[in-house]
This record gives sequence, structure tokens and C-alpha cells, in this order.
Amino acid sequence: MSIDEQSPPRVTPRRRSRVRDYRVWVGIAITVVFGWFVVRDVDFALVVATIREANWLLLVGLSVPSYLAVVQLRAMRWRHFTDPIQPIGIRPLFRATAIGFMTNNIFPLRVGEVVRPWYLGREVGAPSAALFGTVILERVIDTIMVIGLAAIAITLRGAGEGGVLGQVAIALIPVAVAPLVGLVVLRVAPNLIIGLASWFLRPFPARFGNYVVDVLGRFGEGLGALKGGFHLFWIAFHSIVVWFVFSTIPILAGFWALGIDFGSFYETLVAAWITLAAVGMAVAIPSAPGFFGTYHAACKLALEPFGVDPETAVALGTLLHGVFWLTLTLLGIAVLRSRQTSWGELEQAAEASESPS
Repeated sequence: MSIDEQSPPRVTPRRRSRVRDYRVWVGIAITVVFGWFVVRDVDFALVVATIREANWLLLVGLSVPSYLAVVQLRAMRWRHFTDPIQPIGIRPLFRATAIGFMTNNIFPLRVGEVVRPWYLGREVGAPSAALFGTVILERVIDTIMVIGLAAIAITLRGAGEGGVLGQVAIALIPVAVAPLVGLVVLRVAPNLIIGLASWFLRPFPARFGNYVVDVLGRFGEGLGALKGGFHLFWIAFHSIVVWFVFSTIPILAGFWALGIDFGSFYETLVAAWITLAAVGMAVAIPSAPGFFGTYHAACKLALEPFGVDPETAVALGTLLHGVFWLTLTLLGIAVLRSRQTSWGELEQAAEASESPS
């Protein structure tokens, strides 16, 4: 049996209550605040009426294939991150990516970013700490793509009309650049980073310090794609296609399904990119599972400068979020059933965030 077709080994689930985890409550509080921002000046009767009048066939017909293409393209991009660690087929990468999306939609604290490398490592026998390094690198690149998307869209629309989104994009530049610099240094000078980490960890117990140094070493293995050449070209290509094409199509479909008219396709495309950038920034904020509230607030905030009324913006956010959530959650569930993985095992994977192995 090939490595692509092997089912992940069974493990004994170990559930842990997150009721006492302050991060869960912070996420819920953030969701409540953003939810209040969404509903505070909205006529829900108009929102419901707008949703009822939507062209669902157009929305679903364009969005669902686009979301599936995004998962496939992300799996193809991930292969160029993981190749320096271990050659892995597209199918296990696709399955792990789908499960990661589903886990983020259902579990708190964005643990899908931990579950994804954990599941892939368990399925193909690769070190999960090194795979987790590739996920961090992906998140940094996606942050840069979101900021670049916002910058291009705001430039096309006019720098003076960027509003809050433009200010946020500028503020996030150091947030994106600093981790990238740190990752590059870890890649080209791992001994320097490990030496600094050892020095800072001196006051802590030796066991803890040795553990962190060991994880840093294995984490650096996941940064092999930073060598350049072939891998970097395809990483850049897939990132551009994911963000500027297939992640944009569902938003355009939402505009057309609701009959939102921006006057020209050029203006419609700019509005879609600004909305996508706003959503990309919003879902990066810690919140309750599934990005409820933050997603809708991003749509409302992004479309306000275009003169879209709050009810239509909230209806759009509700439709886009609903199709996104259902498509990726059902895809992940299908993968779970096909690979005979339980919910309890995913909860155990979430615990791996504290001790990757």
C-alpha cells in the first residue's frame, strides 16, 4: 500500500476542557464586539429580504468550485514547503488542508493550523514540528498577500479613499515583515537563533530549555523552501492565484447574486479585492470558532466607502460566510469519514499545539 493510501494510525482520544482557557473567552468577547458592530444599525427585515432575493444558483455555482480549487491550490503550494522535509503526494496534503479548514470552522483558537501538520505528519510519517514550521511560513506569506492585495486595491481606487482598511494595512506591514525576517534568519543562521534562545532560556528549567531548543531545530527544517529557485517560484505563483483569482470569485459571485452595482467591472473587481483583504485581516483576529461576527463586520466596513447600505453589506457577509463555512466544513467531514478519524482525535491534535512532536 502506498503512502498516499495509508489511513492515519488510530490513537486514543484525550479530551481537554477549554472552559477555563482565557483565550477562548477573549475570542468570544471579540466575536460579541464585532457582532454588535454588525447589528447596531441594521434593519434585519431588510437583510432577510435581501437574502431571499439573492440568486443562489449563481452564488453557489461559482463559490463552491472556487473554494474547492483554493484547497487544491493550497495543497499544491504546501508541497513546495514540505518537499525539503520529505516528498509528499498531493492527496494527503489536500486531505490535511481540508481538515485544517474544517477544524478552524468548528474549534476555537484557530487550532486548525496545528491540526493540519499534526494530521499530515501522522499520515505520512513526517516530523510534525518541521511541518508546523511550513504552516507558520505559509501564514506569513498569506499575511503579506493580504496586505499586498489591500495596497493594490487601495492604490487602484485612490490612496485617499482607503479609509480604515488602508490604515490597518499600513499598521500590519511590520506584523508581516518581522516574522518573515525572523524565519529567514532561522533558515540562514539557525545556530545564531538557537544560541540566543538558549541564552534567554537560562532562568528556566533545563528540561524546558532543551525542549524549546530541540523544537527550534526541527522547526528550522520546515523552512527549507526559503532556499529559493523552483520552490519559491511556485509558492509565489500559487499564492497569487489563490488570493487574486479563486478567493476573489466567491465575492464577485456574492455581488452579482445580490445585484450590487458598482458601475463597472473595474470598480467591482477593486471592491472585491478590498472586501477580500478586509476579510483576510478580520479572520486573523482571535475570535469564536468559524469567524462569526468578524467576517460579517469586515464586509460591512469594506463596502461602506462604496456606498453599499449596511443591510446589503450584512446580507452579503452572511451569504459569503455561510457558503464558505458549509463548503469547507462538509469537505473536512467527508475527509474525516473517508479516513476514519474521530472528533476526539482532532481534540487531541489541538493539544499538540503545546508540545509538537
